[in-house]
Amino acid sequence: MDDRTRTELEAAAFRALVHHLVVKRPEVQNIDLMNLGGFCRNCLSRWYQEAAAERGIELSKEAARTIVYGMPYADWVAQHQTEADAAKEAAFRKAFAENVGKQD
Repeated sequence: MDDRTRTELEAAAFRALVHHLVVKRPEVQNIDLMNLGGFCRNCLSRWYQEAAAERGIELSKEAARTIVYGMPYADWVAQHQTEADAAKEAAFRKAFAENVGKQD
């Protein structure tokens, strides 16, 4: 497979993942994604922002999140985010530290 085709397929897979999270499963909480998979929507948006920066494209954190969430982050939080219990929060702190690093 040539590099261009591989890149196009990877981009299509990314768009499918974002569509799945935005349209089909918006109720899936970031804390659950992080606890089970070691990443969440915020990670995807950060990776998108970092990829843009590597190519000299300035993209704000909020703009990258809007791409991944399909709406402004604050709107998604208001519409979809639920409270997490203490056990999920503890698991999140562990998963975040292992997969992302120190929490801000």
